[in-house]
Amino acid sequence: MVLLSQAASPAILAEILTILEHAPPRRLVTPGGKTMSVAMTNCGALGWVSDRTGYRYSPVDPTTGAAWPDLPESMRILAVSAAAEAGFSGFRPDACLINLYDATSRMGLHQDRDEADFTQPIVSLSFGRSARFRFGGTERRQADRSLILADGDILVFGGPARLMYHGVDRLIGPPHPVLGERRINVTFRAAGISA
Repeated sequence: MVLLSQAASPAILAEILTILEHAPPRRLVTPGGKTMSVAMTNCGALGWVSDRTGYRYSPVDPTTGAAWPDLPESMRILAVSAAAEAGFSGFRPDACLINLYDATSRMGLHQDRDEADFTQPIVSLSFGRSARFRFGGTERRQADRSLILADGDILVFGGPARLMYHGVDRLIGPPHPVLGERRINVTFRAAGISA
């Protein structure tokens, strides 16, 4: 796991805000019927979705039936460069999940297991308020630790850390000049699922 502090620029945040206008985030439902507290949307060839039928990647927004917005080239280049800097050259993201947190949002400990190739890393960008990011081992019972992800931070996890349990327990710190009380987290993935 590699943290690249303050590496993402405000120009990338502007690109993300444009995507949110075209594909507004919404709170998805888990297979068990629980509504998630984090609102989500996607861009790129594939988008991660959840409903009563399960977790999966889809080439279209199930709410609108439209293809997800394109992944901006500037965002793709940033994700590929960050992955390479962390030792994962050849990363080719085909999915970009955008999470929107408010003051009440939490993301419980989970593993990202819906991708076809676990040798590919996940590249995560943070914007807005800081978050306490929890991470542990590859088994839920293993102890977890935490670190603070601040505005502009990029976290890359792959290799032995690729299947670590991770989550966000709360937002902290002052409001952000653009996002106010909110936080946006963007994760780039090589889902490897044919559309």
